[in-house]
Amino acid sequence: MKAILSVAVFGGALVLGVCGLARAADKVEPVGKWKCEYEIGDQKRTSTLMIKKDGDKLAGTMSWPNQKEAKLKDLKLKDATLTFSAVRKLQENEINVEYTLTIDGDKLKGKGAAEFGGQKQEFDFNGEREKKDK
Repeated sequence: MKAILSVAVFGGALVLGVCGLARAADKVEPVGKWKCEYEIGDQKRTSTLMIKKDGDKLAGTMSWPNQKEAKLKDLKLKDATLTFSAVRKLQENEINVEYTLTIDGDKLKGKGAAEFGGQKQEFDFNGEREKKDK
């Protein structure tokens, strides 16, 4: 009876341990350089999203072909959802763009939203993490 109980306890611990490892492997990692694409109107656009760890917090920047390194604000990761905002400067206008993105491995997708002419407009946003050189 003791042997059966020991096997049952060990088996249960093993299952919990394996599940814990599988859960850890599923942990979302936002850090890296992301090449992103989106479309506003009929114009395709690109940006580069850089995310790093700053102690135990996330920090980052977003760059566009005609604007360098806007600091990300309110950068948060909850489960697989990454949220932040960045100020896009176009000529003399500053537009606050809010992003809600889902990370799946080395891909992200979601929405960007900004106010234009008093109306909030959303656009689809996709990105892929650049592979590190080995």
